[in-house]
Amino acid sequence: MPQAPERHVFVYGTLRRGGRNDINRLQPPPEYVGMGEVRGVLYHIDWYPGLTLGGEEAVTVVGEVYRITPELEAVLDEIEQIVPGADSEYFKREVDIAVQGGTVTCLVYEVNPARVKDRQVIGHGDWIVFHTS
Repeated sequence: MPQAPERHVFVYGTLRRGGRNDINRLQPPPEYVGMGEVRGVLYHIDWYPGLTLGGEEAVTVVGEVYRITPELEAVLDEIEQIVPGADSEYFKREVDIAVQGGTVTCLVYEVNPARVKDRQVIGHGDWIVFHTS
């Protein structure tokens, strides 16, 4: 049986180390690669954030990059409530993330733009700093 291709994920909110849904507590365990950055807008939705990629208001959003298995990706899809069609809370994107002087193509869970209307923009790009302040 061929091994599944290597996949990476960029986590910027509750899936970060110490967060409510800390990815390091999930199974099968991920492998930490390093801190990463992407340009986007971070929103305070409720007890969790949402990220839209790019845009005129974009700032540098920080997060963690992990190597994951297809089994863990399925767990993440469930946490992020991925469903087919335009009503999904998040959409899965493949994005180049700056990691320790290089780039890594990562899965990013981008919030559905319809879900962030009238939500608070986090003027900086660090959910952990915002959430703990």
